[in-house]
Amino acid sequence: QVQLVESGGGLVQAGGSLRLSCAASGRTFSNYNMGWFRQAPGKEREFVAHITGSGATTYYGDSVKGRFIISRDNAKNTVYLQMNSLKPEDTAVYYCAAQSIYNYGTYYVGGSYNYWGQGTQVTVSS
Repeated sequence: QVQLVESGGGLVQAGGSLRLSCAASGRTFSNYNMGWFRQAPGKEREFVAHITGSGATTYYGDSVKGRFIISRDNAKNTVYLQMNSLKPEDTAVYYCAAQSIYNYGTYYVGGSYNYWGQGTQVTVSS
């Protein structure tokens, strides 16, 4: 089992920045690729970003590319999502998720992840 706890959400004005954190416990953190997803009210869950277990490779959803940065610190068992130039359409609950490196699942598909956090609310005001 892997336990994931997100933090760092809140209310921010458009154009501002937030950094989300996701602390993991329970298994060897570097054995898991990590992803961030988000879900706004009435919308489907959306892929945001992914980082491999070593941190060497990252992927981003088209709507956040160039504005968000995913990173990880394996010594601290934590993955981060730096969100810059925030827009009202970024308002959502943000979830981190862990995907076993042996899963070989598609990084942008939520069903390929093994564990999920409870989510943290991000609200961007216009």
